[in-house]
Amino acid sequence: MFYSESCNFFFTFTPKHAKMHKIHLFKFFIALLLFVMFAREGSTQTWEVFDSNFHLEKKLSKGEIFLLGNSLRINVWNNDLSFLDSKYEPFTVIEDASLYQFLEPWIIIKNNDKFGALHEYGEQVLPAIYDEIDTYYTLLLARKGEEYFVYDRGKRSTFSIGNFASARIARNGQVIAQNSDGSFILPLSETPEHKYVSLTDPTDDVIVAREATGLGLINMEGKYILKPVIDELTHLEDSYFYAKNSNEYLLINALSTTADIRYNSFHRISIENDVMVEYIHGKLRRIMKNDGILLDIVGMDSVRKSGDYFNVHFRDGTTGLLNKEGDWEVRPTKTATGILPGNEGAYGAKIGDGFGFINANGDTLVSPKFDQVKIFSEGMASVKTGTKWGYINQQNELVIPYTYNTVGPFLQGIAIVQNDGTYNLIDKSGESMLETPYTRVSRMMDGYYLLEDKGLFGLAKPDGTVISNPVYEEIRREAKDKILIRKDGKYGVIKENGDFELPLFYNAILFDNKNDKILAKSETEAVPEVLSKKELKKE
Repeated sequence: MFYSESCNFFFTFTPKHAKMHKIHLFKFFIALLLFVMFAREGSTQTWEVFDSNFHLEKKLSKGEIFLLGNSLRINVWNNDLSFLDSKYEPFTVIEDASLYQFLEPWIIIKNNDKFGALHEYGEQVLPAIYDEIDTYYTLLLARKGEEYFVYDRGKRSTFSIGNFASARIARNGQVIAQNSDGSFILPLSETPEHKYVSLTDPTDDVIVAREATGLGLINMEGKYILKPVIDELTHLEDSYFYAKNSNEYLLINALSTTADIRYNSFHRISIENDVMVEYIHGKLRRIMKNDGILLDIVGMDSVRKSGDYFNVHFRDGTTGLLNKEGDWEVRPTKTATGILPGNEGAYGAKIGDGFGFINANGDTLVSPKFDQVKIFSEGMASVKTGTKWGYINQQNELVIPYTYNTVGPFLQGIAIVQNDGTYNLIDKSGESMLETPYTRVSRMMDGYYLLEDKGLFGLAKPDGTVISNPVYEEIRREAKDKILIRKDGKYGVIKENGDFELPLFYNAILFDNKNDKILAKSETEAVPEVLSKKELKKE
């Protein structure tokens, strides 16, 4: 709902570390692409180019301009695709090509249901003759019928790798191909004919290979860094694996060049309730982390995760809260049977039949008179009794009564609350900050609040001051004092006081941040000037 639709179209922008894409997964873009790819011949379409202060610098005509990534500018016009310089003049033209998708650093083009590829520097590397293209930062995998081809950016060459039932680029840059008999091969490795039972790629560095002898790990060069002799191999997270080989248990850090065995044991290691633990002589003894021991202590009965923390229950009836570094946030205590992650020195805790708060020593700070509690933030914690939430302070005083169905934490003195299906902002006294509650209020990463009502959007500042009520089909803060808006299919730009910089007139507005320019497209050159900002101010 909040994504830009400045051209009634959106690309998939992919950072360089996200390496693998299949263009056939994005066929739902086609209808949108056909709608916007070509400017109609004879139209009076105009692009206006403004500086950062919205002073008009020049006008452009013909085509659809797209800004891809940080500095790539593309113009599509009459079946031709042009790369534009910083002055929006073409320096490379690709004929008979429509823009299909941008997967950095590759531009996928389409012509008559066939696909080709360009590098973002403007070099055409694959003609539009392929049925499917898969991308990696330095490779392209293209299919024509059942035959697959690889373009190698380093070698500047395209070559066939054979006919397969299917093939794809693995996350580490190898190609995984499946034969018609169901077996798998790595056609770019030093042993391209070697067959595997299965090949999977859970990380960016290694492929998990299964052979008749067991499981192993293969690096980006297609070589084994852990021979296929492992009975069980489970990916934990990042580059870490849990393995079992006969009676030996292993924790492995699988890097691009080596499989580093960080821990091995002949005592049973298992994953229970999302927690990896080790038993010694049949009794729970250790909580494990990806590369070894997190906690080694006797007397444990069970362990449960609580976010990134662990509730550790002991046979003597005590419970402690352990953090992911292996340190006690709350030392084992008989006060609580369950402890929540805390803040500001207070931890929500299950005490008897209710919830209260304890400190790091297990001492009760707030008596257990609530049905549910949440974390302290800025000296306030939300607490629930029955079906309603309110807020207490650290002196255990009910500051805001039990009024709300759902509540959020206070951030910069403001919290988002919901009651009877509508949302509002409140301050620390419980006063509502929005004149009208809305169907949804969301805090964005920059601290601003997105307001939604009846499918329309507005915006409020981090201090709760409303920039615009929900009257726009789209609203997005592009930069300080530059907010993109759309209403009735037309785009404009407003300032943070609600005044217009560009009127609701344009078919598309693009922010070329690398070039410090704003581009606005209209279907006529008769663009109205914004003279009376009072008339245009917040609708």
